[in-house]
Amino acid sequence: MSPTTVLDRPLPAARKRVSSFVQLHTLTKAMLRGFFRDRAAMFFTFFFPLMFIIVFGLIFRGGTPSITIGVVGDGPVIKALPATGLKLHPFADADKALRKVSKGDLPAVLIERGTTLTLRFAASDPTRSATVNAQVRSVVDGANVRASGRPPVYSLESTPVEDSSLRTIQYITPGILSWGVATSAAFGAAMTLVAWRRKQILRRIRLSPAPVWTVVGARVGVSMTIALVQGAVFIGVAMTPPFGLKLTGDWWLAVPLLLVGTLSFLSIGLLVGAVAKTEEAASAIANFLVLPMAFLSGTFFDISSAPSWLQGVSKVLPLRWLNDAMLDVLARGQGPSAIWAPVLVLLAFAAVVGLIATRVFRWDDA
Repeated sequence: MSPTTVLDRPLPAARKRVSSFVQLHTLTKAMLRGFFRDRAAMFFTFFFPLMFIIVFGLIFRGGTPSITIGVVGDGPVIKALPATGLKLHPFADADKALRKVSKGDLPAVLIERGTTLTLRFAASDPTRSATVNAQVRSVVDGANVRASGRPPVYSLESTPVEDSSLRTIQYITPGILSWGVATSAAFGAAMTLVAWRRKQILRRIRLSPAPVWTVVGARVGVSMTIALVQGAVFIGVAMTPPFGLKLTGDWWLAVPLLLVGTLSFLSIGLLVGAVAKTEEAASAIANFLVLPMAFLSGTFFDISSAPSWLQGVSKVLPLRWLNDAMLDVLARGQGPSAIWAPVLVLLAFAAVVGLIATRVFRWDDA
């Protein structure tokens, strides 16, 4: 019987653990290097979402923009229209003003002839038309009260509950940042898995001594690193003088939200990467899942006026939970109690979807 050589002896458990961590470190470095060398990935991860912050921040940096409406006449109601929020464009000819509204150049025109007021608005521009309707009706109601000769019984003081010095960028940044993190995590994981399977890199990793958890751990580490860099870049740009984002209260709670949000959308990316066979299919499926979430979760606009059933659907989406929690800590000044429920929901979502992804995962296309 031949003597046992050193090579035949099993590695001690401690040496195996050290070797596994070395492999994890190597895989993480390789993934990060590949990501930062991919110009398309860099663009869609950092610059594409950042453009939304820049564009919206520049548009709304002075607060709510004024709405220009046409006015015909110079009676007491037109003179009483608020200077903030409305910009008046006088017309001598009502027909000319109406043509402007019908063409979409103006959202509405107010015609005042004696005690008769006519407000014609564009139904094709519902948001601005509703704002104009509300403001004009408020002025008309006030004028009617004054004309009655009776003193007002009630007085209204209207002030926001948030710090009045906060700019609109305070409410834009949380949603755009959440969407950017969700997009990069989902697309990054999906595209990496599909590309590695197609190039048979996954098969080589499976045949190598590296355990499976090192591959998953490297992908998670890379996605979280990218999310933290995204958060630093987005918030850093939003804090510059042209935009004026202010970090107050427990703003640092955005960091754990970024991490659990990344895990949640990473699980979606792993599921997409497990079922898709080409990069084109992975991109299409990820777009199909993530892009509608952005609109249904209030990333770009408020969905409070949406039908109740649609709002119910949005509450099961991870991006809605991430958006609301980020808004709570970055704009509303809330503390740790505001993130416990979103964190638990996002972690539960990541666990369920991640488990499904492991069930359908394939090492190769055979």
